Amino acid sequence: MNVNLKQKIEYRSMTLANGHKVNYVQQGEGEPVLMVHGLAASLHDWDDLLPELEQAGYSGYALDLLGHGESEKPLHMHEYSVENAYADFAAWVDGLELNKPFTLIGHSLGAGLSMLYALRNPQAVRGLVLVNPFYSIRQLPVILQRVFHHQLINTSLIERTPYRLFRFFVDMTSFSGYIGKRESHMLPEHIRYQTALDYKRASSGIYNIPRTLPSSADIDLTRLTQPTLLLWGGRDQTLAPASFPQLAEQLPNLIKKQDFPICGHVPHQCHPADFNPHVMEFLRGI
Repeated sequence: MNVNLKQKIEYRSMTLANGHKVNYVQQGEGEPVLMVHGLAASLHDWDDLLPELEQAGYSGYALDLLGHGESEKPLHMHEYSVENAYADFAAWVDGLELNKPFTLIGHSLGAGLSMLYALRNPQAVRGLVLVNPFYSIRQLPVILQRVFHHQLINTSLIERTPYRLFRFFVDMTSFSGYIGKRESHMLPEHIRYQTALDYKRASSGIYNIPRTLPSSADIDLTRLTQPTLLLWGGRDQTLAPASFPQLAEQLPNLIKKQDFPICGHVPHQCHPADFNPHVMEFLRGI
């Protein structure tokens, strides 16, 4: 990561009404844009987008969700659910005391939470950017659906997993098999380092969250009327890539959809130089 970027980012904390502490960053001045990361990630997902938002005259906000990064990590497994993660996220938004509608940019689980927020607070959300959105457990491979179907009780193995094993997993899943490419990995070194670190420092309880996702039948997409941009990586190995164009057909105010064929689950980190212009164009358009 660029050293100058680290120096410009201002880390903040907020204590919510339920006593939980959330860690977040704010960068830039202007129209508010709120960013929400996915499962086992952190606010560093947006390190490449934040400076572009600032330069374009936006105020970017990004937080660590419940159990992630430097935010609160409850000890009891039952506290990790979509509704509890949403409650902390919504309380953080309220705590920012924004006086105008804002745009939500969410990746994976963060996109699912953004959709819920837009449905429940339609007047507050100016637009939606959904990146590889995780909105139904049926998007997962069958074996993971079975794993997440039941509450995880014994998570000691996850907690004892060393960083080097997380790093090995990240390196293997980001390895590019394309011959003649300049890079052997789809993700640069600093992204792979941060991704493995985020896996390691996240609470093991977060893996109980997917099983609490609402059924897709319970989400009334016809009420999701905000202008929406849908972006996804065509080589996603976590969520079924076919689920994204299926979602696109149901979004009533889809402005644009775009896939990134050689990217996986994190196109915003895979090739930000290709990804970010789509976001900036969408923001200017709304």
